[in-house]
Amino acid sequence: MFPAGARISVLTTQPLDRLLDYKAPEGGCRTGDFVEVPLGPRKILGVVWGEGGGDFEESKLRAAYRVLDVPPMRGEMQEFLIRAADYTLTPWPAMLRLAARAPGLTDPPSMKTLYIRGAEEPARMTEARARVLDALDGFGGQPVTMKELSDEAGTSSSVIKGLVEQGAVAEIEAPRDTPYPALDPALPGKALTEDQRSASEALAEAIRSGRYGTTMLKGVTGSGKTEVYLEAVAACLAQGRQALVLLPEIALTAEFLTRVEKRFGAKPAEWHHGVTMTERRRCWRMAATGEAQMVIGARSALFLPYRDLGLIVVDEEHDTSYKQEDGVLYNARDMAVLRASLCKAQVVLASATPSLETWVNAEQGKYRRLDLVSRFGPSVLPEMRAIDMRRESLPSNRWISPTLQRAAEARLARGEQVLFFLNRRGYAPVTVCRACGDQIGCPHCDARLVEHRFQKRLICHQCGLSIPKPETCPKCDAADKLAPIGPGVERLAEEAQALFPEAKLAVLSSDLFASARELKERIEEIAAGDAEIIIGTQLVSKGHNFPNLTLVGVIDADLGLKGSDLRAAERTFQQMRQVAGRAGRAEKPGLALLQSHEPEHPVIRAILSGDEEAFWRAEAEGRRWISMPPFGRMAGIILSSPDVAQVFDFGQALARNAGPLKEIGAEVYGPAPAPIARIRGRHRVRLLVKADKAAPLQHSRTACSPRCSTG
Repeated sequence: MFPAGARISVLTTQPLDRLLDYKAPEGGCRTGDFVEVPLGPRKILGVVWGEGGGDFEESKLRAAYRVLDVPPMRGEMQEFLIRAADYTLTPWPAMLRLAARAPGLTDPPSMKTLYIRGAEEPARMTEARARVLDALDGFGGQPVTMKELSDEAGTSSSVIKGLVEQGAVAEIEAPRDTPYPALDPALPGKALTEDQRSASEALAEAIRSGRYGTTMLKGVTGSGKTEVYLEAVAACLAQGRQALVLLPEIALTAEFLTRVEKRFGAKPAEWHHGVTMTERRRCWRMAATGEAQMVIGARSALFLPYRDLGLIVVDEEHDTSYKQEDGVLYNARDMAVLRASLCKAQVVLASATPSLETWVNAEQGKYRRLDLVSRFGPSVLPEMRAIDMRRESLPSNRWISPTLQRAAEARLARGEQVLFFLNRRGYAPVTVCRACGDQIGCPHCDARLVEHRFQKRLICHQCGLSIPKPETCPKCDAADKLAPIGPGVERLAEEAQALFPEAKLAVLSSDLFASARELKERIEEIAAGDAEIIIGTQLVSKGHNFPNLTLVGVIDADLGLKGSDLRAAERTFQQMRQVAGRAGRAEKPGLALLQSHEPEHPVIRAILSGDEEAFWRAEAEGRRWISMPPFGRMAGIILSSPDVAQVFDFGQALARNAGPLKEIGAEVYGPAPAPIARIRGRHRVRLLVKADKAAPLQHSRTACSPRCSTG
């Protein structure tokens, strides 16, 4: 305890390179307390990090204003932020911002006015009033603030107040933050198969041990991995500890929340960008007090201030969405293992197609491995076959082969659903002028503008630039000469509608939905049978369950194999196996057809053979041979500047002064243009650092002051 006036060290959320010293506020404070402190004329947020140790003259020290009425940061959380910052080369204040992202954290406890659907109907319905009522229905009965409701409905507060006067909307007063309903781990779960029961008992025993451990839970698609780790959650809750389940895609939460509610009798807390700011504040505070027993969240949920975290589940742990690519660079899978090791929790890394890093750690005995080898219930794994596109008779502007078309017609005739998978958003990836040959590119990036015909615009998928589709060529001004090249899901939908005119189509692509709620609702409608043909990007491969889907057609199985990405083979294998797994998840058998111009490619053969272990062994051996991750370390140093000569000169200077890196045996390659050499008008140059697995790469960062991304 630091008495009032004592010298304290405070880590603030401001982009500073050091801790700041203050005097303890009136009433004193403790290490870990969240405090409000002065910085110039502003009041800023900080955490008491310990005893002050700076050389700033004590008589000039300013006092902290007050200790916030929130639980203090635990020592385990402080250690987690320090170690995560060290591993990811992140400044401490940036890490603290991740851990203090609760809106209204500095507000005192108080009551708030919330709005829910009332018992009456408005005397006169207008478009604006209808939007308000629809928005309330969309919140699922959850009370919301005036701002949240008006933002969602796109109306003014006067419209809402008018509905309150008529009884169509009700006002309620509630504490700002209330505990979540208690989850009951003693409620019975689903009947488990023998291997499910064995796996869940092994996880429960590990949780009861109170020790740290990581388990790779590998199960074929549809094998019931979720039911297994929900039993692990039950064991964790029975111990009085908290559980965190990370999901890769926000659209998965609706179905998952329903399953959790059936298993434990109440819904858990949620933490992702799809929930309201009010709910985010509530989740943060209740996690800190232990009154949020279970949190379902995106990757940033790892930075919530749990009182006693006993279990972290990373569902679909291979998914690339767990890696944050801007701001603080981190992989949630790796950070989950780090956090669990500090709070003596168990980690479950669940996937049908685990990442190579996880598979290797399990092979080396660092992680325990549990396997589910068969699908749950009557469903069986889909049959998988390749369609050799070199033998198909197909016009140049068509992409659904005759073989795939016949298979789809047969399934549709039986009243079953068909999925056509193509991992390209928009209508066409390239628009070319047939008069001068120019491909319309982004003026700010080294990227071609993608036509989105539904929106009638050309969009850059790097910087977000969006322009109306021109009538004439921007370069030569020729009219009626612009032609789309290649397919996106919108163009594929156009072709599918022409081939199957009687079928109802649905396109699932992230850019076609205004909100996460709208996307979730559409997925639920499709699962209930609202569409016969689904056209989808990688969004559809992320764990969705369409019971009547029996045929998956992969339009371009070779797409991910092109380029120089180290993980191209691994990611193609994972994506193809995952999307194929959407077929035949109920009683009807499934079929997956992969259109390929290289059906003899080793990755395509591995996908079709089903011998996943052989694929992982071969991929691991290839990486081991060249000392690439996970058998070596790689760091990418990205430099950017509006001046291309300046950024290359700086990169060359860094390479010449890489002595500390070479002292640990690292090799430095470059500088060279980054894979995308210009984004938002800034030229990008990359240096690659390759080092031994045990090399202290982070500690050599003084040789390269820019931010690095490590792998």
